[in-house]
Amino acid sequence: MPTLRDINVGEACTVVKLTGTGAVKRRIMDMGLTKGTKVLVHKVAPLGDPIEVTVRGYELTLRKDEAQVIEVTDIVTEA
Repeated sequence: MPTLRDINVGEACTVVKLTGTGAVKRRIMDMGLTKGTKVLVHKVAPLGDPIEVTVRGYELTLRKDEAQVIEVTDIVTEA
């Protein structure tokens, strides 16, 4: 299954599952990334880390390793 790390700039997706454990999973959930949440990828840094996304109406920056534990589905290109 694809993860948030695999999503390109300008694409939106829906969170399906968080595969992280412990403090990492709790931190991601506290930032609003829970099952069923729509996420839009805005920017990716030149070297690929970090990734800037819009979630629940606010901008959020995630590292690649954090994005790797967020499984997504329903990937669409936003106009």
